[in-house]
Amino acid sequence: MESDIGFTAALEEAKQGSQEGGVPIGAALVSADGKILGRGHNQRIQKGSATLHAEISALENAGRLPAATYRGATMYTTLSPCDMCTGACVMYQVKRVVIGENKTFVGGEDYLKQKGVEVVILKSDECQELMKKFIKEKPDDWNEDIGEEL
Repeated sequence: MESDIGFTAALEEAKQGSQEGGVPIGAALVSADGKILGRGHNQRIQKGSATLHAEISALENAGRLPAATYRGATMYTTLSPCDMCTGACVMYQVKRVVIGENKTFVGGEDYLKQKGVEVVILKSDECQELMKKFIKEKPDDWNEDIGEEL
């Protein structure tokens, strides 16, 4: 099933990011026919990047795609997408965004909906626990990631 493939890939990516000492957020872009087009995880800390969030990494790893491919695709992400990642999904007219959890952070869900993107919240305890642990252990890194001051 498409949702299992996409969510499983995103969660694997989040765990990889955590193991690397980074922000434990993963994402996967899945085509309308259920194939993973690209997957990635937040690598801001690992690569010293200002923009390499999970969704951006997944889009980058998907490479250049025809506009129609994005329009039928689903972005799976372990955490509610920030404004930057929301904007990327809107710009490429991604059809649906499936979010692992939105308790530790709520991003641009309302804006996605306003733009006609279907938003699904999975309420994953595993995703929430990964984020809670990271935020507790590395509050400075978390706040930097979302553009906030402590």
